[in-house]
Amino acid sequence: MSFPLPGEPVRGSKTGKPIMALFDLLGRTWALGIIWNLQKSSCTFRELQQRCENISPTLLNKRISELKETSIVEKSLHGYCLTHLGNELFNLIEPLGSWSVNWNHSLKEGMDE
Repeated sequence: MSFPLPGEPVRGSKTGKPIMALFDLLGRTWALGIIWNLQKSSCTFRELQQRCENISPTLLNKRISELKETSIVEKSLHGYCLTHLGNELFNLIEPLGSWSVNWNHSLKEGMDE
């Protein structure tokens, strides 16, 4: 398989600890962006491509395939959407958005001193 799975060697873990497999998957180009954009609503391939700053179709297709294989994304009648697990994951990731804004402000304040 070409995507990280728990129990298989992944970046940062020879034994494939589940958290390391998840971090490896989420660390792939546009994986988090796809999850973030699908949380808003389901959408077609082209809509998702536009939401993801016109990501190349090849890369988008690859990431969608990986996220489908790992039960985070699924295809519905209305296009691609997050699965129940995908929504749970987003709810864990979403607070990092607020944290990152505070972090950004702290960094800028530190540079102004």
